Amino acid sequence: MTDAVPRVPEDGPVDATRVPRYAGEGTFARLPRFSDAPDARTLIWGVPFDSGVSYRPGARFGPNHIRQSSRLLRPYNPVGDVEPFRRHGVADAGDIGVNPFNIAEAIQTIERGAREFTGTGRRLLTLGGDHTIALPLLRVAAAMHGPIAVLHFDSHLDTWDTYFGEPYTHGTPFRRASEEGLIDYTHSMHVGLRGPLYARLDLEDSERLGFSAIHAREFARRGIDEIISRIRDRMNDRPVYVSIDIDVLDPAYAPGTGTPEAGGLSSRELLELIRGLDGCNIVGADIVEVAPAYDHAEITGIAAAHVAYELLSVLPDL
Repeated sequence: MTDAVPRVPEDGPVDATRVPRYAGEGTFARLPRFSDAPDARTLIWGVPFDSGVSYRPGARFGPNHIRQSSRLLRPYNPVGDVEPFRRHGVADAGDIGVNPFNIAEAIQTIERGAREFTGTGRRLLTLGGDHTIALPLLRVAAAMHGPIAVLHFDSHLDTWDTYFGEPYTHGTPFRRASEEGLIDYTHSMHVGLRGPLYARLDLEDSERLGFSAIHAREFARRGIDEIISRIRDRMNDRPVYVSIDIDVLDPAYAPGTGTPEAGGLSSRELLELIRGLDGCNIVGADIVEVAPAYDHAEITGIAAAHVAYELLSVLPDL
């Protein structure tokens, strides 16, 4: 990869040889705040919202937990031979405040905030929050690029219709997105599905809504390279939105989440899958469902922080 012109201060993150990692800025990877680096082109953005959860709450505290867990990230990624913070001009845009008592209003607020950032040519990597937030983010991405190839890492389909009659929850964003015409029906995919379902119809609905699937059990029989090849063939050269529910990882690697399912991916497998996206036309991404109240020793937060780092490392140049 060739060096890009840096759009953040020359020092990038706080120098760990001068300021200990447990001190200094509380931003992602101790990067500059957007207010101090207004020319930044890629923004880490927090959406502390979890009013759409159906089981254990707490993902509203996810963004800052991921930031805290990102303190050990360093500027150079040897896997891709890239300095992602410098290359993409990364800064931390802080959190958006949304109404925790009104999901519809929260969705509108998130959509408006994302539109303001991306409307100026910037790109977002969003830290959730629960998976409800993917819907407004996809609305903004599709408005810019047309129907989006959604690459969805999750143990769950998130294509259900309603919960208790409510259409907007963390289990419904991709059904709503498909109904709204935001999703590219021929290039979208779930990766990491597992666990019991309500009925066989769940899988049939998901396919009808535009998603092919790679189930977690396939990882025991197929190599990572084969799975990466299937993902890349499905994405093709389409604009790709990557949505990562941290519960795609096995609870051994991500206990801090609201709806854990046994038999998931390892952190190493997920990181390799993200690295395999190098060269794809990624136009946005989110990492959701980190719930620190159920985490310990920052296991889940560290996994999420490294996933974010690898995503930044494979982003195309703007």
